[in-house]
Amino acid sequence: MKVRIRKWEMIDATDLAAALSNPKILNNLRDGLPYPYTEQDGRNFISAMLSDNENDTFAFAVTLDGKVIGSIGAFRQANIHRLTAEMGYYIAEPYWGHGIMTEAVKQLCRYVFDNTDILRIYAEPFAHNAASCRVLEKSGFTFEGTLRSNAVKKGKVLDMKMYSLLKEEM
Repeated sequence: MKVRIRKWEMIDATDLAAALSNPKILNNLRDGLPYPYTEQDGRNFISAMLSDNENDTFAFAVTLDGKVIGSIGAFRQANIHRLTAEMGYYIAEPYWGHGIMTEAVKQLCRYVFDNTDILRIYAEPFAHNAASCRVLEKSGFTFEGTLRSNAVKKGKVLDMKMYSLLKEEM
């Protein structure tokens, strides 16, 4: 089983659409993604990621034995936070619970820290998303605290958790 992150390619739109047309995944992501998620939505996303500034957007397909099964990215923040990047990720449901995302997170962090001036990568999963919190913990991230009433998703006010990894901790 070979987990790898790689730059997006337009042919990945089909696999991307298949993974994201799942409410269980969308329920744990920020709003703004269409449902159902179509191949055209995937092509639009891939096009946007490929055209973004490569020093600010680090967006990759997560592959298992060459098949795209998810997405991971880190996004440089601005102003006084310019040496910080926020990370987000997901994988298709059949691949949950196998350590795949943990490996992808480690690969992304290694890439960002080795190739940029970024000093800190953080993630803010919903507090109820225990699996995502576990991925971050297994990847070496430090739990910094709970962001109380930090989001509204489907009309519910939710807490989020703050995790971070510093370059010097890699």
